[in-house]
Amino acid sequence: MKITFFVITILCLSITLNAQILKPNTIDSTDYYYQIPAYPETYTATSVTARTIDGLGFRYYWATEGLRQEDLDFKPSEEARTLNQTLDHIYDLTLIVYNAVAGIVNENNESADKWSYVDKRDKTLENIKLISELLKSSSDQDMNNFNAIFKRGEKTTEFPFWNMLNGPIEDAVWHIGQVVTFRRSSGNTLNSKASMLNGKLKN
Repeated sequence: MKITFFVITILCLSITLNAQILKPNTIDSTDYYYQIPAYPETYTATSVTARTIDGLGFRYYWATEGLRQEDLDFKPSEEARTLNQTLDHIYDLTLIVYNAVAGIVNENNESADKWSYVDKRDKTLENIKLISELLKSSSDQDMNNFNAIFKRGEKTTEFPFWNMLNGPIEDAVWHIGQVVTFRRSSGNTLNSKASMLNGKLKN
């Protein structure tokens, strides 16, 4: 009886661990953008910007969901980035925006190029979620302080949040579109039930 109970326990643990391996993206930040959060009650500078960021998170979630190694390695030409390198760049863009909202200087930012696809995806989605949360907890006046500061040696350059809107945020949307095109070209199309208009999966 004891041996049988021990064997059953081991089998249950094994099934649980295998399930975790098959579905690695289980952190809150990842699941958060399975569908877009509910929209705010009022239109303000911060609520509209946060909604834009949430739209970015939803698009990134489904653009990067279920990528295979052949998808990550794909590139349309010898001179182009691979899909995986494009994910590195999207992470960099989200980090710049996060640092602007969090008041952190961009200096020697950590690169995503050595991370696994799963870690890279999780960290990017976490950046996006944190940006949205910071915006939602801020006033419109606070946005005057959300400057992007870049320090390279002795030189420091500063940009207002306006530049984050037309720069890194729009650039990230652009590159997410490239991810969708790349994965389609390598034979792994985006989930057709992901509705960008409704921000959730179609029934």
